[in-house]
Amino acid sequence: MSYDIYFLRRDARQSWDDVLEAAEAAAEAAAGDSAPIPAELLEAWQRIVPQARALLGDVDITEYEQESRDLSHSGTGIDLSVFGDELTITVPYWHAGDAAGTVLGTLFALSALVEKETGLTAYDPQVEMPLRETSPQQAASIMSGVTTDLRNRYGG
Repeated sequence: MSYDIYFLRRDARQSWDDVLEAAEAAAEAAAGDSAPIPAELLEAWQRIVPQARALLGDVDITEYEQESRDLSHSGTGIDLSVFGDELTITVPYWHAGDAAGTVLGTLFALSALVEKETGLTAYDPQVEMPLRETSPQQAASIMSGVTTDLRNRYGG
């Protein structure tokens, strides 16, 4: 389980529900197919990686031919992934309290960087709105609450 951020393209006439439905339909239609990453997203990836390293420090990069890219930071669990034309950031529910606020501050900064380089909008499905409209306190409260609940249920 993870706190997820999706990067989506939306024109002014579309509702977020329409954008999400279209993205889900495209993902279902492409299930099993491994489409190459579009050239403009690969170019953005090349600009994102050094900036993400400056923000996060030591990161692991995984590239699989022309279909996917992954940047992961072991200290926070933050993972930035590109698969075909889908771009996401995830962070596992490991963090609670002040640690949740800290890691989500980093997630917000990384998301802003990705938005700048791709022109896509970071969307927070946990609160069903763009990330820029999500308060860091709201996101940290969700992260902390879910983490605490999982620890109470399963230990750790």
